Amino acid sequence: MEKHHSKYVDWAWEVLHAYFERRHPQLKSAEGFDNKAACFVSIYNQNDNSLRGCIGTLEPNQLNLKEEIHSNTISAAFHDPRFLPLRKDEMKDIYISVDVLDTPESISSVEKLDPQIYGVIVSSKGRKGVLLPALPGIETVRDQLAIAMKKAGIDSGESIELYRFKVKRYH
Repeated sequence: MEKHHSKYVDWAWEVLHAYFERRHPQLKSAEGFDNKAACFVSIYNQNDNSLRGCIGTLEPNQLNLKEEIHSNTISAAFHDPRFLPLRKDEMKDIYISVDVLDTPESISSVEKLDPQIYGVIVSSKGRKGVLLPALPGIETVRDQLAIAMKKAGIDSGESIELYRFKVKRYH
């Protein structure tokens, strides 16, 4: 997984600041934002690196990456069902990462996974669990699959389809 310059994270910050100030966010430079791509926006508490919100897409849902990041930033901050909505006073205590996804590819076995390189999508009977790559504490394929399956409500004995994807992570 590659780490890149943070123009996408700068945009996510602008979206949050604009939300709290009740104004329209302004993108300083549209360069690199016109393509369509799926992405995840993750918000962390910088005091203990705990997740504060994370929402993303597996396929692009918006007209371009600018709108995809905007939508996922708002969703991660205010609509992740695992967390209370972000408060303005928390802004000083968070950091953001944006993962831009490559197109997921179907794989035939778990041997083609590496949790440090690939994110995983586990699917069974219409349920999907997703886990991004290179997450703290996820060292093995077994851990990665167990978490993704649990998120989807898939039992260990069920037949599953596997997909993997790479991301470009921006801080």
